[in-house]
Amino acid sequence: MIAILGAGSLGRLWAASLPAQSAAFVPRPGALPGDPVRFEFQNLAGATLNATVPWLTDCSQVDLLLVMTKAGDTLNAIADVADKLPENAPVVLFQNGLGSQQAVAERWPERPVLAASTTDGANRPSEHRVVHAGAGETWLGALTDAGQAQVQPVINRLRSSGLTLHPEPDILARLWQKLVINAGINPFTALLDCPNGDLLTEDLFLSHIDGLCTELAQLMTADGQGQVSPADLRHRIETVARNTARNTSSMRADVQNRRRTEIDFINGYLVRLGQRLGIATPVNQLLAERVQQLSNHQQEHPHG
Repeated sequence: MIAILGAGSLGRLWAASLPAQSAAFVPRPGALPGDPVRFEFQNLAGATLNATVPWLTDCSQVDLLLVMTKAGDTLNAIADVADKLPENAPVVLFQNGLGSQQAVAERWPERPVLAASTTDGANRPSEHRVVHAGAGETWLGALTDAGQAQVQPVINRLRSSGLTLHPEPDILARLWQKLVINAGINPFTALLDCPNGDLLTEDLFLSHIDGLCTELAQLMTADGQGQVSPADLRHRIETVARNTARNTSSMRADVQNRRRTEIDFINGYLVRLGQRLGIATPVNQLLAERVQQLSNHQQEHPHG
């Protein structure tokens, strides 16, 4: 049985894509398994399917755990089920940003822990509807020694979803590439409340993007990710913003829906890394603080 922790858009995308009866959602800590999760799933071809995904009642039957919770919830969510899972069941982490993956690998070093970086897009236009919004690819790589031998078997198992998967020998580099894009797009779209493409003409973005990319390049070099020019990073960020021009970033959606954002694991992670490495990160700090203030304000004034 494939267990999925996190029944949001991405969790539902995978649950609906895997063969029927092969996947189940893990109840949240303290929650009892209730009725199965039923929702409409629109696939890439535009066809709408009815998906029914049960809640897991017995963790001892799990041979693969996909973790699709928000980065800030990951450690607690896994801790709640870790003791009930078979020790050799691979744990695959799908979180945004960086920080939560290393925390899991450090907490359970003896387990096969893998990380995934995905470009598959899913959104939920309503509570009971999930749309596979963009065909992407998913790269998987090991974070612990025990995970190394599991990369290919996990990929073979997940290919039954019809989604595109690849092994990634240097998953940290892949996660860094995605972190650069997230750090350069998400906070700006959340603060400006705009789709990705509209950033490119906004003063907030134009006045801070070069400083942000300089910080990113220094951090990457110091963190062993090689030399990369700030201009190259800016080009990458702007290319993705153009290619996803009408998309709403996950951080903008979180702010709109008054959910906690993942800023602590994106620009906040970069600030903490800078402190550790002795690199100043004023732009990352500004963005992290402003997004935190924005989401705090929204939670305090839900109708304001």
